Amino acid sequence: MSNSIAARTWQRHPPLEKFLRFVVWFAITLAVVQSLRHIEVIPEFLYDAPEQMGDMLGRMWPVEWAYYASDVQAALIETLHIATLGTLLAILLAIPFGLMVASNLTQNQALNLIARVVLVASRSVNSLVWALLFVAIFGPGAVAGTLAIAFRSIGFVGKMAGETIEQMPRGPIEALQAAGASKAAQIWYGYWPQLKPAFLSIVLLRWDINVRESAVLGIVGAGGVGMVLDTALNLFQWPRVATVLVAIFAIVIVTEIVVTQIRKRVL
Repeated sequence: MSNSIAARTWQRHPPLEKFLRFVVWFAITLAVVQSLRHIEVIPEFLYDAPEQMGDMLGRMWPVEWAYYASDVQAALIETLHIATLGTLLAILLAIPFGLMVASNLTQNQALNLIARVVLVASRSVNSLVWALLFVAIFGPGAVAGTLAIAFRSIGFVGKMAGETIEQMPRGPIEALQAAGASKAAQIWYGYWPQLKPAFLSIVLLRWDINVRESAVLGIVGAGGVGMVLDTALNLFQWPRVATVLVAIFAIVIVTEIVVTQIRKRVL
């Protein structure tokens, strides 16, 4: 046995991992530097920002509460309708694509690819862009906002449902297949009971998100409280702007509480 024992030096990361970490941090630093170079930040505007913010908040006070009953309330209700109908429409459209994108349920690769493209396209386009497209087609109003919310939500609901299906245990499905159950029976009795809790949670989460998104779609003419906010901003009616912002904040808090309570009692 040799008397000399090679000294071992403890290293937190192996050399290859050190190199990869260096490359990642270098890429992040380079991206930040390049962004700062091209974003053209004007220092004078940054120095003046606190003063301008204080001036705007001063113009918003006091809040014009009388404006809520005359204009904001109806627009706020329309916003909730847009979010709710858009979510329901998205569910109807997303379910087929969620079933098609799950590779363990749909064996056809062409259908998998088509569903994946549709879901990616839905998520890639922002809801404001969808709203602009539908405003150009259907004109200003709640119809454009509802369709914008629906088409934006298809990708989210379908993708989450498809991933949940792919992660399901195969035991119940194989038992139904061994018993000679049809594809529809396998979906209803095998997949749906396992998918139901996660799917309801996905729908509630998406409705909560849609309430927030539909509140600003009116800025591009897609109905809801955003149109009231846009009008007040264009006319420099700052107390009315404050009223709309307070109403949006309140409805977002209420929907958050409602979703939380439903999840506690149902899921």
